[in-house]
This record gives sequence, C-alpha cells and structure tokens, in this order.
Amino acid sequence: MQKIAPLALLLAGAIHLIPLLGVFGAAPLASLYGTTPSEPNTLILLRHRAVLFGIVGGVCMAAAFKPRYQWLGLTVGAVSVLSFLLLAWSTGGFNTHLQHVVVADGLALACLVAGALARARSERAPARI
Repeated sequence: MQKIAPLALLLAGAIHLIPLLGVFGAAPLASLYGTTPSEPNTLILLRHRAVLFGIVGGVCMAAAFKPRYQWLGLTVGAVSVLSFLLLAWSTGGFNTHLQHVVVADGLALACLVAGALARARSERAPARI
C-alpha cells in the first residue's frame, strides 16, 4: 500500500513531463497538439505552458521520493489534470491530438486519486512496531 502513492506520482509526473518538449518550438508543439502557433504571441504562451508542465511534472516526481511532499504533489497534479479536463469538456470540439491528452490526463487523474486514497489509508493505519 505504501508504494501506490509514489508510483501514482511517478506516472502522473511522467505524463506532465511530455509537454515539456514544446519548449523547443513550433514543430514539437504541432506534434503534441496538432496545431501550429500562427503568431509569436501564441508560440510564447504555448512554450511557457510547456515550462509550467515541466514544473508540475518535476513536483510530482520529486514528491514520489519525499513522503512529506506527497500531498503537495498529489494536489498539484490533480489540479492540473482536472483543470484541463474541465476546460476540454466545457469547450469541446478539440482535435485528435487533444483527445490523446484528454485520455492521458484521465489516466493521470485515476493514478492521482488512487495515490491519494492509498496515502490517506496509510496515514489512518496504526503504526506497526
């Protein structure tokens, strides 16, 4: 049971690190999202988004190895994927590339929920001597 939260954080962290490739410019962004930024402002925003995903992924990955930060990692990861899923659901009409992101974020959310449940259960369990 004690391995579920770290494993969940590693999986969610890995999913969040994938968009970090977008830092390298328009071509990786097009590959990730099926759309090419048409002007510099959009390119800057999407590249910055990639950096932010790298930070979220890094927090999740680090928290996997530091139990006192696991709730932080689980929360940050869950807020990230839930916000994207809610935006995608409320907007609709997204392309196949973003459908893959929706599926990946759904998987990340399932991992994070399982990790949070396992972490909460282990905190309630009596200490063994």
